[in-house]
Amino acid sequence: MKEIIKSIVASWKNTKGNVNATEDVILWINKLNKETFVDIKECKISDSTFWFYDDYNGEILNRKRSFFSIKGMRNFVDDKFVCEQPVIIQPEIGYLGIICKIIDGELNFLMQAKIEPGNVNCVQISPTIQATKSNFTRAHGGKLPTYFEYFENSGKYQVIYDQIQSEQSARFYKKRNRNMIMLIEDDIQVYANYKWLTLGQIKELMKIDNLVNMDTRTVLSGIPFVTTRYEKEDLEELKGYFTEEAFFRSIFCTDMLEDLRDIYQYMNNYKMFHEVKTKAVPLNELVDWQVDEKGVTCKKEANFKVRFYDISISGREVQKWTQPLFKAIGNAVFGLITCVDEGVRKYLVCARPEIGSFDKIELGPSIQREPIECSDKTQKIERVFEEKLQKQEGIVLDVLLSEEGGRFYHEQNRNVIMEVEKQEIGELPEGYFWVNYSSLNYLVQVNNCLNIQLRNLLSLLEV
Repeated sequence: MKEIIKSIVASWKNTKGNVNATEDVILWINKLNKETFVDIKECKISDSTFWFYDDYNGEILNRKRSFFSIKGMRNFVDDKFVCEQPVIIQPEIGYLGIICKIIDGELNFLMQAKIEPGNVNCVQISPTIQATKSNFTRAHGGKLPTYFEYFENSGKYQVIYDQIQSEQSARFYKKRNRNMIMLIEDDIQVYANYKWLTLGQIKELMKIDNLVNMDTRTVLSGIPFVTTRYEKEDLEELKGYFTEEAFFRSIFCTDMLEDLRDIYQYMNNYKMFHEVKTKAVPLNELVDWQVDEKGVTCKKEANFKVRFYDISISGREVQKWTQPLFKAIGNAVFGLITCVDEGVRKYLVCARPEIGSFDKIELGPSIQREPIECSDKTQKIERVFEEKLQKQEGIVLDVLLSEEGGRFYHEQNRNVIMEVEKQEIGELPEGYFWVNYSSLNYLVQVNNCLNIQLRNLLSLLEV
């Protein structure tokens, strides 16, 4: 595994590629966007012969009872009402998987150009396989996902990462997917909508708005740097790839367990002493939401609404269908604040409960603000972040990135990585922690510890 990690870090450093040039990849995506037929328009639920609204149970579902359904959900903490909203119920676990291979001495990742109906720009760079259980069991009558046999028979190959991770807990109820990275040696046929890319190329493409999809980002955030023992000479070799020693030290020269005591104590106390209840209710019983032929709409200001879509996309397993999507209203802001403390780069994270969390609470980024939420200027972390963002100070990365286009329509959120001096933040409020990268990398090897917003931000970091 040690040699694989070295290959991964070398691939991370290689932003030019050795199989496909980065410029050619961008041209390829642009060409596919021009050539692929896409027609997506809002419709009424009565226009669909497959999806329907069950007025008796107050639920949106399809006639096969497959894929997913949409129900109402109420959230209570310690017997106090917190919120109510529609949520996506999709209890099955799907695959998000990337195949990689050493080609001419460089580790490359097999990436797919994939269209999802909700994508803001149609074609995005996606994992090798991105398949719900309904996809690979062919519940929809479509073709078996390309390269599925490798993941079905993963025991034959070198599995680098294999963990079940949560999805957006503010939209899904306890939804999880299996994130995998697998190294193969086989000669493999590369189909027209796939290309080999180095990790560095993928990271470069993440700097372009809405080009690399959410599923790619969550999978790559799980690369296991800290589960291997390194000798002194290994560390010297790895250090040579890094432009910043503080980041190198944060990954390879810190005790990954030193931050965990306080984090686990806080999160376990929350799980143990807070009575969190979520109650499914019919959509037509949600006080502030209205169901009609167009979908589900909040009577007040909200972050999303549910709409029905008539969809035609060439080149997919199924090329014409209807379905509901959660339509975004505005952009959320996700911020990861970072500093160098005694020669080690640290990241500011916050334990965050959400209505659909699988186990009540997960670690999230420094800032996680939905579209209708205003910055809390009384909270110093929020105030520092907002002031520096307005002045464009300390900005390491600021990019619009899409959420999952198979369930969300045109949901793109602002992802910001920001450098600060530790003293600018001062004493941390309850639930916030400065942590080494090694601690976060350890936690992502465990399910339901880091939320998807934090994992996505970690995937954007550069070597």
